[in-house]
Amino acid sequence: MNTDPPISNPDKYKVIFENERVRVLEYTDKPGDKTTLHHHPDTVTFTLSAFERKLYSNGQEKVVVKKAHEAGWQPEQDHVGENIGTTDTHTILVELKEPRPTNS
Repeated sequence: MNTDPPISNPDKYKVIFENERVRVLEYTDKPGDKTTLHHHPDTVTFTLSAFERKLYSNGQEKVVVKKAHEAGWQPEQDHVGENIGTTDTHTILVELKEPRPTNS
């Protein structure tokens, strides 16, 4: 099973920019939509709309509530996402391609 978001969930994720250091994805969904399991490396997020989502990862559930125009950090993870709110989700994700620095 391919867990790359634009391949595993092409109706929700679109690559809008990519180079050797980052990949920028646009994510959209509607209330009630749910993704399949997918993977993100370390990622900077920027919300374009307010939303409420539930993330399912490693047997745990987490509710995420965001306001429009919030920036955030998402550490590397595999998850399933579900729009549990009443508004569409619209988010930009900047996935980092470089490995996480190791402590010396």
